[in-house]
Amino acid sequence: MDTIFLSEVKVETKLGVPDWERLKPQTIILDIEIAMPHSNSCQTDEIEDTIDYGAVVARIRQTLAERSFKLVEALAEHLCQIILNEFGAPWVKIKVAKPGILPGLKALGVVIERAQDKA
Repeated sequence: MDTIFLSEVKVETKLGVPDWERLKPQTIILDIEIAMPHSNSCQTDEIEDTIDYGAVVARIRQTLAERSFKLVEALAEHLCQIILNEFGAPWVKIKVAKPGILPGLKALGVVIERAQDKA
């Protein structure tokens, strides 16, 4: 399986359980692995035969500018579904980190994996 990885993607979004935490955007950090639907791009060298990671990042920035989430889990699920459904990835793994949110803690967050239903 071929994968694309996007490491330490910094995005501004409104995220948090208390209302005050969603008043202004904060920086989150994403690590994303995206499985390729096939390996054609390795032979053709054509962007049409791969998942355009620039388009993925642009779509993530767009959705996180438009929506706010209370839980990092819900944000991660939303992003996974975009990548699976809009970009046709068969599998995706996303790590969402909120840096510096608690004293004495570098970051907190979640890692989730999702795959296309085979049905």
